[in-house]
Amino acid sequence: MPNASRRARLIPCLIAGLSLAISSAVAIASPPAELSLHEGWQFRLVPGDEQAEGRAQATEWRAATVPGTVHTDLLAHGLIPDPYVGAPEAGLQWIGLADWEYRTEFDVPADVLDDARSDLVFEGLDTFAEVHLNGEKILDANNFFRTWRVPVQGKLHETGNELRVVLHSPINRMLPQVQAMPHKIAGNYPSPYGDEPRDAMTANFVRKPGYHYGWDWGPRYVTAGVWKPVKLQSWNAVRIDDLHIRQDTITAERAELVVHVGLDAARAGTYELRLWQTTPDGKRKRVARQRIEVTEGSNTITVPLQVDEPRRWFPVGYGAQPLYRFEAEVLDGRRTVASASRRTGLRSVELRLDPDETGRSFYFEINGIPVFAKGANFIPFDMFEPRVSEAQLRRVLQSAVDANMNMVRGWGGGYYPSDTFFDIADELGLLIWQDFMFGGGMQPAYDPEFRANVVAEARDQVRRIRNHPSVVLWCGNNEEEIAWKNWGHGKTLKEADPVFAGKVWDGYVQLFGHDLRQVVAEEAGGIAYWSSSPSDDLAEVADIPTGGNMHYWQIWGNQALPPVAYLDITPRFMAEYGLQGWPVQRTIDAFARREEQGIDTPVIEAHQKFMAGKGNERLLHYVRMEFGEPKDFDDFVYLSQVTQAEGIELAALHHRRSRPYTMGTLYWQLNDVWPGASWSSMDWFGRWKALHFHARRFFAPVAVSALRKDAETRVHLLSDRTHESQGELRMRVIGLDGNVLRDERQSVTLPPLSSTLVAHYADTELLGGADPATTAVVFDLEVEGEPPSRRVVWFSAAKEIDWSTPDLQTELNLDGDGYVLTLRSKSIARAVWIDFGDLDVELADNALTLLPGEAMTVRMTSAASLDALHSALSVRSLADAVR
Repeated sequence: MPNASRRARLIPCLIAGLSLAISSAVAIASPPAELSLHEGWQFRLVPGDEQAEGRAQATEWRAATVPGTVHTDLLAHGLIPDPYVGAPEAGLQWIGLADWEYRTEFDVPADVLDDARSDLVFEGLDTFAEVHLNGEKILDANNFFRTWRVPVQGKLHETGNELRVVLHSPINRMLPQVQAMPHKIAGNYPSPYGDEPRDAMTANFVRKPGYHYGWDWGPRYVTAGVWKPVKLQSWNAVRIDDLHIRQDTITAERAELVVHVGLDAARAGTYELRLWQTTPDGKRKRVARQRIEVTEGSNTITVPLQVDEPRRWFPVGYGAQPLYRFEAEVLDGRRTVASASRRTGLRSVELRLDPDETGRSFYFEINGIPVFAKGANFIPFDMFEPRVSEAQLRRVLQSAVDANMNMVRGWGGGYYPSDTFFDIADELGLLIWQDFMFGGGMQPAYDPEFRANVVAEARDQVRRIRNHPSVVLWCGNNEEEIAWKNWGHGKTLKEADPVFAGKVWDGYVQLFGHDLRQVVAEEAGGIAYWSSSPSDDLAEVADIPTGGNMHYWQIWGNQALPPVAYLDITPRFMAEYGLQGWPVQRTIDAFARREEQGIDTPVIEAHQKFMAGKGNERLLHYVRMEFGEPKDFDDFVYLSQVTQAEGIELAALHHRRSRPYTMGTLYWQLNDVWPGASWSSMDWFGRWKALHFHARRFFAPVAVSALRKDAETRVHLLSDRTHESQGELRMRVIGLDGNVLRDERQSVTLPPLSSTLVAHYADTELLGGADPATTAVVFDLEVEGEPPSRRVVWFSAAKEIDWSTPDLQTELNLDGDGYVLTLRSKSIARAVWIDFGDLDVELADNALTLLPGEAMTVRMTSAASLDALHSALSVRSLADAVR
């Protein structure tokens, strides 16, 4: 057992007025003592387990990290290879089939033993967990996403308390039940490794992140562990178990609030409640004081508050993000016996579903402003969540803001993000669409116990997250309704067993149409609920352009339509669409040696999860469609990024130009769970792909959209500004060699919150008699106070254009604390990519189009020297890859 020096140490209680900058976790009162049980843990593979054969080393007790996972503990001891490097995945599936045991020992001060109440709190156990305290089983947990609170008063000793957690394989726990079903409900991704039969997938039956079982962008690592903190909380008087700042009415003149203070009282009594408010500029004042009568057990105290002339919180791009802090104190006489604080932003939010002549709208109105949502879907930030750092979260979310996004969608196959994630989103002004954790397939919602477990999970999570102003929508699930109705899941089961199929669908409607909707209505403080994505909220037909939100995968999906088909679909709100692209060479080098790299080599296919490793065939289809055959793997990687960036740009600009009919565009996907091929615009290391640089431009608040289809080009001016803008639009028809065939300028007015059609050209009008294979049209929009916006229209596929070597010239110089790179080209240079090999360099722009004779400057920062940057610099363009 762990010795005394490694035992958990007593953590002093939180004091009144503690800055919420430290944490905005679920409000827990400062009890007389809080013991953080994060030290002295050990783990092992349970001896006698079937997976222990030939793995004796894993059955020995070894030091463990809590919070943590089995995989990362095994890796720390060198018992497994790095799960991300090479192709070790198949050889690590035994971990998910094994039972694991964790233990620690802790002491409790004598005065804590005398407290009236003591709870062991497990903020996250993954997933089927038996918990034993001093040899007595105190908990059978069965939900990764829940917080488990266990009363333990009378069960503790002053020294040598043993806490033991046995984690059972979720696959082995569920497999007999699933195999016994005469007809199976649809799962997600069958395992290619034989750890469970392909026709008996277990993931949908377990309240555990679906992506642990593998997805088309990540590996299958069915991990386990004590993945969030464990605490012992003890108190004699009251504990604040919830502090909710409900925002009833928010206007520029007044904020009408109701503060709900949840108390867990060890004894009945009379106390004093004080509420404090700290304004965004740091001014603190008491806003309420009252005597309260508390009964033993759960109590809720409700206090109305008013803030005059509030500083309202706005999404990024629409205003500032001032944050207020509210604190609750409970006093017994002059002694503070409990306190908690919450940080929030004051804003009104509404999901507008207004009927019109074609259906009904779908958009978010914040503080009375109809916001066009621009952004992407985010997935888990790592296969092993406990090792995700604040710096990693901040890099991803700051990159979203830097690309002019104002919304990200939390996809339902992962886990509910941490408090730190939402704190950062609040600070940055990023709106969050948050799915409940259902990622696809179908759940056994016909089982009342399963539904009750989900409802308890939902209450935990909604209560934890609800004070964050960034959260504007709770969504029941990802793609389950559409899978049942349109992908054959429902049809297949109805043909096999219509009675059971009816039970499955009725359970779905009960859980996603009623139960979760009710939880959100009761707990979320006015935030809207939507039953599924894509959906029209359980209307007869889902995934339609006239109402609700859409996912569009006829491009990239089985139909593999060309990207120009994005222009054929005009949704109310597009919540998913995407094209794949490989990450930069430096990222690929992190998991594959150069000799292991090739379009169809084993290690590369191991990091390409689409089509069970054969996804490069689909990606080649799109590369060939526009650019022809890549010469080698290096060109394939580069062209995959160009394909992805240009295709998603086409869709995003189409959605933006369709405002106000369309009011949102969220591409798939923002980030990666590990290094490999995916639909992301930034990779696992945080390095931007070409798509992310393009997104910064096509999501700019003021931009020009010029989209060509069927030999016609339509030009729109886009503005997310709340004020009218004046500017100049320039149109040039230009040869690849720089010969200008036509040059026109016009003054333009951009109304607030608008898309304005300003021109419509036929190819014949633009080209005259020019050769489409050697000609482009360039649209430049200049608006004072805004970055310039450019859109280049091509008249032929890139593989049909007569590219000449652009003879790119570069000049790199010191500039203050950073560097500036100046680029020039003798002919049009498309998809110019700047790279510095193995050096860390942050570029302000990349993936550029240069016009002949034009000088373009790119600011950059790096710790490397000027000489090192000169030596490492390489610049390429499309002419280098397409001949």
